[in-house]
Amino acid sequence: MRMPDHTPRNVADPLTQLNEAQRAAVTFGIDQHLAAAGAHHPPLLVIAGAGSGKTSTLAHRVAQIASQGTDPGRILLLTFSRRAASEMTRRVERLLSRRNRVGSFPAAAALTWSGTFHSVGARLLREYAGRIGLDPAFTIHDRQDSADLMNLVRHGLGLSAKTRRFPLKATCLAIYSAVLNTQATLGEVLQSSFPWCSQWETDLKRLFLEYVEAKQAQRVLDYDDLLLYWAQMVGEPELGREIGERFSHVLVDEYQDTNRLQAAILLAMKPDGRGLTVVGDDAQSIYAFRGATVRNILDFPRHFEPPAQVVTLDRNYRSTQPILQAANQVIAAAAERFTKDLWSDRISAERPRLVSLRDDADQALYVVEQTLARREAGIQLKAQAVLFRTAQHSVRLELELTRRNIPFVKFGGLKFLEAAHVKDVLAILRWAQNPRDRIAGFRAMQLVAGVGPKTAGRVLANVGMANPACRLLGEQPVPDAARTAWLEFAAVVEAGGPNAAPWPAAFDRICDWYLAQIDRLHEDAEIRQADIEQLGRIAVTYASAERFLTELTLDPPDASSDEAGTPLLDEDYLILSTIHSAKGQEWTAVTVLNAVDGCIPSDMATGSTAEIEEERRLLYVAMTRAKDHLEILLPQRFYVSHQPGFGDRHVYANRTRFIGNALLPYFEQLSWPPPAEALVANSQAKQQALDLAARMRAMWK
Repeated sequence: MRMPDHTPRNVADPLTQLNEAQRAAVTFGIDQHLAAAGAHHPPLLVIAGAGSGKTSTLAHRVAQIASQGTDPGRILLLTFSRRAASEMTRRVERLLSRRNRVGSFPAAAALTWSGTFHSVGARLLREYAGRIGLDPAFTIHDRQDSADLMNLVRHGLGLSAKTRRFPLKATCLAIYSAVLNTQATLGEVLQSSFPWCSQWETDLKRLFLEYVEAKQAQRVLDYDDLLLYWAQMVGEPELGREIGERFSHVLVDEYQDTNRLQAAILLAMKPDGRGLTVVGDDAQSIYAFRGATVRNILDFPRHFEPPAQVVTLDRNYRSTQPILQAANQVIAAAAERFTKDLWSDRISAERPRLVSLRDDADQALYVVEQTLARREAGIQLKAQAVLFRTAQHSVRLELELTRRNIPFVKFGGLKFLEAAHVKDVLAILRWAQNPRDRIAGFRAMQLVAGVGPKTAGRVLANVGMANPACRLLGEQPVPDAARTAWLEFAAVVEAGGPNAAPWPAAFDRICDWYLAQIDRLHEDAEIRQADIEQLGRIAVTYASAERFLTELTLDPPDASSDEAGTPLLDEDYLILSTIHSAKGQEWTAVTVLNAVDGCIPSDMATGSTAEIEEERRLLYVAMTRAKDHLEILLPQRFYVSHQPGFGDRHVYANRTRFIGNALLPYFEQLSWPPPAEALVANSQAKQQALDLAARMRAMWK
């Protein structure tokens, strides 16, 4: 292990607050005389490991560039969120204020070009609109506006009237966006990410052409156009040179998260790399589903001659050394990476835990037990996080937390009970149990093909006057085209009534009906199907439909995505998060659910070496969120339904392939629940303690 950096700290010079590697990154190629002469430094890549002070280092570098005589108005700082850009700007201004020993940073010298790729692109396009054939008064569509326009074009071309199911507007927009951001062909994108849409390739080309023409006719740009037009603009040699020269320095945060279009923009503006600094970590590249590619950061040095300078930040200020040793071993097996072993002077005797459990039910119980134990030991719930590969993995845990009245906030996807498909199924059951529940009925009826709001409203008005209401459901007036589907739906609702089929058979029938509709109702049917099957397994644990609905409708914490604010639930609450949403965060204690093959890596992300490597990086990101305590859970069994040739059955899971036998010495291994003998001994010890306490109380009676 490396020795701690005991560099003396001089508060008058901000650079002395940095470690040796950080100072090397901050000062590389920056010289006051060169800056005054207008010379630019060679290209620089900073590989910033997890918890290594990346943001501070980048802010110091911007401040160093400005303090050496560069006009801040000629510095372009690109980030991936407005919040990150604002925070970086504030840090730079504080550093420069301290250097200049004045009370505030001069407004005239502020960083005027700091923001996200999309916001900077919009500014440049407004400025150069006249030279590239754009109306400077163009408007920008958000995602919903873009989807609506795509849908108008889709209807106009008659694609919504296809006898076979044509992709819905959101899917069409996602395909269009993927083609632009990955710079792949439509055929390649369909084959790799949307194989169920491959049959529509010719129609999609026609749709996208009409969509582009509609945008141009209406003088609008969508979110992706802000990058596409920027890339096209700097691709013109004269404009590219002009725009590149107006920025003496271009700095990019989180470079591992860039897509091919963003990389093309940077290389067109700075083809020789002079004045270009990119900061990131190839080991934390986990957003391929958004179009990001790890190749951008891996290939960056080779784009230039001579190759870009690489500075590595490997001192970690977050985690204990045993946690880092385990994480280093996981990522060391990566097929391709920048060699980097994180280290820390935070010594601990506690190794990360590998915990084997019988199934996901035991997993939920174990998490609750350990969470409460840590809370009693002084670790707030907010300092603890439970991470998972996919939002549905926390289903069982969410229900257990709700049952135990433990507040929580979930980041990354909706909570299970608030997902649209789960709400659909529960709406059918609620309406079957209570025909006067108009909200449930209105939602449930519109799940039937050919039944819309007008028909649903008319049926609600009719059955509301009937007694009992559901008896006449099959006789209600619906469009002729929907009659067969309606009769099938009516039979399912009637069977789910309080005096009909026994529980939970009635609910199984509702789930089966919904699963038969799911391909029509949702594009991502496979993922949603697993949720419905899980809901059916949960229903079995309740004695009646009434108990089931009552328990599930307890007032749970509001859902929260990674872009939403934290709801005011309680003074303290547990964090639940997908690993994707946890990137950039840290907690005192971290628990990782379902670290078994099929979950990490996901069985839907093992089709190529690149996908498997990204799954390895996901586990690495999860592990490096922990400061003091890390637990990785290994449930041994999963219950699966509708297996061809097998029916419903339990399957056994293997420990994730990313933690092989050679890595086991870096972990503490245990099983839960403990063996029966230990439970008996523990019970006896508890009884002895109770007896002693009783005798102590008796002394004072």
